[in-house]
Amino acid sequence: MKIAIVGTGYVGLVTGTCLADSGNDVTCLDVDEKKVAVLKNGNVPFYEPGLEELVERNVKVGRLHFTSDTHEAIAAAEIVFLAVGTPPTATGSADLSALQAAVESVAQYLGEETVVITKSTVPVGTAANIEQRLLQATGRVCQVASNPEFLKEGAAIEDFQRPDRVVVGVRAPEVAEKLRRLYLPFLRTERPFLVMTPESAEMTKYVANSLLATKISFINEVANLCERMEADVDDVRRGIGHDSRIGFSFLFPGAGYGGSCFPKDVQALAAMARERSSEFRILQAVHEANIRQKQVLGKKIEEFFDGDLAGRRIALWGLAFKPRTDDVRDAPALELINMLLAAQVKIRVFDPEAMGNVQKLYGSQLEYASSPLDAAADADALAIVTEWGDFRRPDFKALKAAMASHVIFDGRNLFDCSEMLSSGFLYYSIGRSVVDGRIKCDSSG
Repeated sequence: MKIAIVGTGYVGLVTGTCLADSGNDVTCLDVDEKKVAVLKNGNVPFYEPGLEELVERNVKVGRLHFTSDTHEAIAAAEIVFLAVGTPPTATGSADLSALQAAVESVAQYLGEETVVITKSTVPVGTAANIEQRLLQATGRVCQVASNPEFLKEGAAIEDFQRPDRVVVGVRAPEVAEKLRRLYLPFLRTERPFLVMTPESAEMTKYVANSLLATKISFINEVANLCERMEADVDDVRRGIGHDSRIGFSFLFPGAGYGGSCFPKDVQALAAMARERSSEFRILQAVHEANIRQKQVLGKKIEEFFDGDLAGRRIALWGLAFKPRTDDVRDAPALELINMLLAAQVKIRVFDPEAMGNVQKLYGSQLEYASSPLDAAADADALAIVTEWGDFRRPDFKALKAAMASHVIFDGRNLFDCSEMLSSGFLYYSIGRSVVDGRIKCDSSG
């Protein structure tokens, strides 16, 4: 099929590239000409494992194209995916201005049989609104569908090519069939292809992300309570996770969630409820719990030093909101950095992929290390905020030799508490007892 993708951000580029890799002729449209030029050379402006190789291959064989010319992208397309950003407004609702501009720009070039599909995360009723806009612009009824994405940053290629399910919201059976054929290469292992109304599909995306965020905030609240009741959250997590009704997914306590999806979608669903005179109290609690959780690591550091932080040196491992991405949007690390800077702390940071994005935000306010060990040099404490695999098995002897003071604040519970007893460190984590490995180490010599 001939496919057009409007927007070459995370969702648009992954979608377009994977559809091209399955044999379709895909043109990705973006108003940013510099970005288009970069993509034409097979380069990707953000980090996603495996994506750059896939882009380069499909550009080379002529299945994947990039342009800033709307007519070139849209005129021959059978399907047009809208994949532009829908960021939150001050009230938490989704800002649809970019999406509306995209609809207006493509309307005049749409063929009579072209299907327009929202890939962006959009409020319920957006597809219906687009239908009305296209009717006014073209004078005819245009087929508009919803096809929400469920991609995890850091595993987006795998998620697209081997989806748990494909959800499509349509009004006509023939549109559902066209989309079924499009996704057939990704459904060979009997993954479900779920057909529903556009309104239900739009709601599904928000509910899915909000429920996952709820699980994270819930286990974080449990972890904080465990610390006050001499319980171990790891034991509790195992005790509930083996219940088939609950499972282990998203039940890992930590320093809070971030990224472009969970914070935005939780607030957007709550805003939709408010607009319809329905108070979604659980979501407000989820959001507020996450704001508090992002402050937990900073509070642990502040309490340890009795509020005397000025001039101290803190090493920070992990800047991205999660591993295997360079995305720092709403990242817990930024909350910690802001708190430490306000306290006049000297901060030396390391992240395998997100250093450049953080440097754009903070410039010379931070020091940027070349390795985890380099970040820890002469540090009064180490804070771990992102669970990169690079951090899971450090050389504790080398780390101890590098640091001025042997204190670790682990916001992702990377290390086993029993192992930390012999490490020579004072170890703080989330929802577990403090481990003072210095006692054993000092007594042995």
